[in-house]
Amino acid sequence: MENKKPIITDWESFENYFRIDLYNTEKTKVLKDAYEQILKVVGEDISRDGLLKTPERAAKAIQFLTHGYHLDAIEIVKSAMFDEDYSQMVLVKNIEVFSLCEHHLLPFIGKAHVAYIPNGKIVGLSKIARVVDAYARRLQVQERLTNQIKDCLQDTLNPLGVGVVIECAHLCMQMRGVQKQHSITTTSAFSGVFLEDATRKEFISLIKD
Repeated sequence: MENKKPIITDWESFENYFRIDLYNTEKTKVLKDAYEQILKVVGEDISRDGLLKTPERAAKAIQFLTHGYHLDAIEIVKSAMFDEDYSQMVLVKNIEVFSLCEHHLLPFIGKAHVAYIPNGKIVGLSKIARVVDAYARRLQVQERLTNQIKDCLQDTLNPLGVGVVIECAHLCMQMRGVQKQHSITTTSAFSGVFLEDATRKEFISLIKD
């Protein structure tokens, strides 16, 4: 007997988690047409089976990969700020980074380490990762991304200082151009007490594998 997925008719009684992705219809159509032209120009036959739905899939993918333009990182932080008498370093490390290089529209992938020292306010830990995503899910350069994360936390939380280190592999270096497969780019940005040697050294020692 064929197994069929249940048809949901009563949302209130549906107990399991699920996700629905919604895309702007007009933008998707414009992007789909653009991808069709790109495929034709590179020499593909867009009528063959494997490519019939590719332009639409690509249109939706690029919207997801750049949805950070529609996220407000400052509001993300403000949504989970709490008064707390804690003045030691708070570090969230190994936050996955997925972004697109604005020069070639190729991915750069790696991890971010973000720390701050509270000054009467703390932020929910997941919001730090969401701030990283809000800026990473745009066309980026790693240097700007590093500063944006630092500035957002510094300006919103007003901590004693913020430290950010990002380590990424750039496919624009690995797949094309110089084609160096094992190169890793590291960027850093510091504010407040993280500009002092002792605090910065503690941060660096904590993020080492």
